[in-house]
Amino acid sequence: MLKKNYEIDMLNGPLLGKIILFSIPMILSGILQLLYNAADVIVVGRYSGSTALAAVGSTGSLTNLIISLFMGLSVGTSVAVAQYYGAGDWKNVSQVVHTSVATSFISGILVSILGICMAETFLMAMDTPVDVLPQAALYMRIYFVGVPASMVYNFGSAILRAAGDTRRPFIYLSISGLVNVILNMLFVIVFRMGVAGVAWATVISQVLSAVLIIICLMQFNGPCRVFLKEIKIWPDKLWKIIKIGLPAGLQGSIFSISNVLIQSSVNKFGSAVVAGNSAASNIEGFIYVSMNAIYNTALTFTGQNTGAKKFSRINRILGICILTVFVIGFGMGMLALVFGRQLLGIYAPNNAEVINYGMIRLSVISRTYFLCGMMDVMVGMLRGIGKSFMPMIVSIMGVCGVRITWILVIFAMDRELTTLYMSYPVSWLFTFLVHFFTFIVVKNRVAKKEGLEEIQTT
Repeated sequence: MLKKNYEIDMLNGPLLGKIILFSIPMILSGILQLLYNAADVIVVGRYSGSTALAAVGSTGSLTNLIISLFMGLSVGTSVAVAQYYGAGDWKNVSQVVHTSVATSFISGILVSILGICMAETFLMAMDTPVDVLPQAALYMRIYFVGVPASMVYNFGSAILRAAGDTRRPFIYLSISGLVNVILNMLFVIVFRMGVAGVAWATVISQVLSAVLIIICLMQFNGPCRVFLKEIKIWPDKLWKIIKIGLPAGLQGSIFSISNVLIQSSVNKFGSAVVAGNSAASNIEGFIYVSMNAIYNTALTFTGQNTGAKKFSRINRILGICILTVFVIGFGMGMLALVFGRQLLGIYAPNNAEVINYGMIRLSVISRTYFLCGMMDVMVGMLRGIGKSFMPMIVSIMGVCGVRITWILVIFAMDRELTTLYMSYPVSWLFTFLVHFFTFIVVKNRVAKKEGLEEIQTT
């Protein structure tokens, strides 16, 4: 099958240029997706006060906890499509695509119901400040109305990425992101809707991005094309998605539990610290999504080359992705630190207390964030090969175990914000090292096994 001009050939030729070309639209897409929440935070911070800012910001780790399990299934979609695509198995590609669309809609509805019904209960369990709780609960309930659309978009973009297309998801997010910003200003500044306004703006933009991605898949000229009448679940394809995606989702959820514990510890310092922490984490988010694009690149390139049994290219993919993520993470981290006060001032203008608390977080995270990116690249390499359970176990023990132990032991002895934030880089470094040595062993075993099977069938 001929490659279309929006697809990248991952199986032949030099890798560096293709990895960069594949990554750039994903980096821009991630930044735009983050701008949804950043626009929410900036607008309410400027026009509705620091309490509204804290209300929107304090929901991030909780919403991630609730949706991570099901969003992990989109990772299974990406790997399954990439491996079948690399092998040229178009029938199985089509079945995975239709199974994924059905799964995204069903899981989105389930998550939406859970989030709407349990929003206030979850926030109270996190010790959300009393002055923040009502607005935070309102924001969460409205936000979860749009989760089914968000699920559909993320599964759809995972399908396109696996086929080598990262440009069209970027275009659709550009359109919906612009709509989100415009509606934020209209609902909050003009109609004075506060946190409800930014929440509804996000929901509408999510629905728009989902509609655009489905139309794209329905018009796709190739095995990833979606036919509405064929949307159903093939049990064997769902199982393949679950085998890879469920461990990824569980890992994300358990990661979120450790982040919820950290957020709960931050909440006890009061609303000013919560606001500063929220603003700083929003700034760091731009670094994270840029590095996360390299994780998805490593996963997709490795998946296609594993499906094609081109194992000699996988070590080169790893080297290029590790170097790229280090340059992005370290470079953007230093920029965030140098211009931290100015950036934090966008979220909390004329509020020196919030800015100072935000700088405490940036001073720790920005210097070391590249370690998180390197850790995630190793996870992407392992999942691309088809091994998802092992990186889940390593990550849970490395990241979550280290963070929870740090909070319960180290932070308990020295209850300073800097001590709390140090739990992040310590856990990233430890987990990266374990993943690296695990990958070397697993990759060699898979290559040897596939080679033997190929010999036996010839």
